[in-house]
Amino acid sequence: MRSTALATVPIVAALALSACGGSSSKTTSPATTPPATTAPAPTAGPGKVALSADPSGALKFDKSQASAAAGSVTLTMANPSAVSHGIAIQGNGVSKTGAVVGQGGTSTVTVSLKPGTYTFYCPVPGHRQAGMQGTLTVK
Repeated sequence: MRSTALATVPIVAALALSACGGSSSKTTSPATTPPATTAPAPTAGPGKVALSADPSGALKFDKSQASAAAGSVTLTMANPSAVSHGIAIQGNGVSKTGAVVGQGGTSTVTVSLKPGTYTFYCPVPGHRQAGMQGTLTVK
């Protein structure tokens, strides 16, 4: 009788453990995945202006107004669009153009600016004329 009792202990233990396992009615929350980005977001800080081309391919930036303190200013434009774009700045005797970049690229231009109003724009022919420009106010 003792050997029969010992033989049933592992079977009972196995059944108990299987009963503790997950059931089909148990609900778990799905893992969340952060949304993918098409281009790294440019960093902004003192003397930096971060822009992005419209990801849909529209000829516009993500903002039409920006501001910065006088001195050395870096304009950085991320391009998540399939259309090539760049960043350029003009006004108050300043005219400087950054590289034209494709999707996933970043165009950068650094200039020394005095207080005043400047125009930033896309230097790709026809883009500025189509409205891909904005105003940078320097204080």
